[in-house]
Amino acid sequence: MTDRLDGPQDPRGGDAARGSSPGPNDASADDGRVHPALSDVRSEDPITPPAAPEVATAGPAAPEAAPAQAKGSRLGPPSTMAIMFLLPSLVLLGAMVLYPIFYSVYRSFYGANEAEFVGLDNYAAIFTDASTLTTIRNNLIWVVVAPLLVTTIGLIFAVMTERIRWATAFKLIVFMPMAVSLLASGVIFRLVYEQDPDRGVANAVIASVSGAFGGGQGYPDARARGGDQSPAAAEGRAVVTKQPSQPGQVALLPLVGVKPADLATAATAKAAQPAPGELTGTVWVDFTQGGGGQPNQVDGTEKGLEGMTVEAVQNGAVKAEATTEADGTFRITGLAPGDYIVRLPQSNFEASFNGLTWLGPTLITPAIIGAFIWVWAGFAMVLIAAGLSAIPRDALEAARIDGATEWQVFRRITVPLLSPVLLVVFVTMIINTLKVFDLVFIIAPGSVQPNANVIALEMWRVSFGGGGNQGLGSALAIFLLVLVLPFMILNIRRFRRDNQ
Repeated sequence: MTDRLDGPQDPRGGDAARGSSPGPNDASADDGRVHPALSDVRSEDPITPPAAPEVATAGPAAPEAAPAQAKGSRLGPPSTMAIMFLLPSLVLLGAMVLYPIFYSVYRSFYGANEAEFVGLDNYAAIFTDASTLTTIRNNLIWVVVAPLLVTTIGLIFAVMTERIRWATAFKLIVFMPMAVSLLASGVIFRLVYEQDPDRGVANAVIASVSGAFGGGQGYPDARARGGDQSPAAAEGRAVVTKQPSQPGQVALLPLVGVKPADLATAATAKAAQPAPGELTGTVWVDFTQGGGGQPNQVDGTEKGLEGMTVEAVQNGAVKAEATTEADGTFRITGLAPGDYIVRLPQSNFEASFNGLTWLGPTLITPAIIGAFIWVWAGFAMVLIAAGLSAIPRDALEAARIDGATEWQVFRRITVPLLSPVLLVVFVTMIINTLKVFDLVFIIAPGSVQPNANVIALEMWRVSFGGGGNQGLGSALAIFLLVLVLPFMILNIRRFRRDNQ
């Protein structure tokens, strides 16, 4: 077939030897004959060989190339127009950024009176004054704790959003605090941290949980009724019967000093009845409002004390105990025959747990950090979730196929691939913690504000909040700027590296 279509192969070298088919001109180049396969082909226009390049000879000169662009000319608008457009921004930048920085540096070398040059004394005071040392300590706590917690919680939330169906609603709820100003957030958490459980949400939750696990109501102001005729007496913070009782007898424990507010829902006291083999009795408030009634006797209008622990003590050891009913009665069973002292232990007279003192000197800084986390956790979650969506799923699936657990996949693959995003979030939170002002100013009461003070708040306080020393305030501002600058430079370099 090849011989018939392409003609016989030329045994000589060249293109034919390499297996290429001769062209139409080659078919008749040797003897002038036409190849049988091309006998019916007639060329309308003979193939013209390419013209040889012309050699310049004497005669008219060839036309010159277009003249080069004039030296010094440039594309685009003139530089003066660009400067005119940039000038408003440069003026604002200088007036609102550069001028305050340079003036603060200048002012930091002067005292409260601008005419008094103090040199570096303001900077020395930062590291010697007790109040400013407290602010530095608090800022150190903020920088170490808050960014780490925000980044960790944001990472957990971001991973959760990939595993729950209602991820969009969850993201909306967590991110919603970002829409609230820090001032409003401070007001919200000032109410959340109120000491009274009826007003403060945090202590209301704690008190509810404590009550569910056995925390009862105490009567810290209650005491035994005095007098020689009273059947009970005080023994330290406890109340005991003066005379021993035996099973089958009734023990009376009259108390006074209970606040009317604690008796608002109390039931009417009831006199206990003796029962065989049981030690019974009544614990009640032996006081009749408006007068009347018999001392050391249960009258019809007096109130019983519910939830009081009653112990039967023999030879200094508690043999059995019971809890009073709503009407104040109790029944102690399982006692062997003998004499027993009936005792109300000290725990009955301790105030019930009403939560923590969030706004006190001890917990004020952790409480404000909690508010900060509530505000910024949504921001961290959104950034980290964006980074999670960019992780190649092939790497995760390959690790699972190789037998890695979910924890191993998270720790060895997800977190390392997310490290650039986590670093950006962490550094951003450090900058925000160094600048924190609003939350501390609003949440901390005036009496404990020195314990929660930070550099930004101290700068405002000594300059405009009554201190009147703008020299020290300017030094604090420059000190804060020096602390923030390294983290800002780190963030900028990372952004440039990512863009490249």
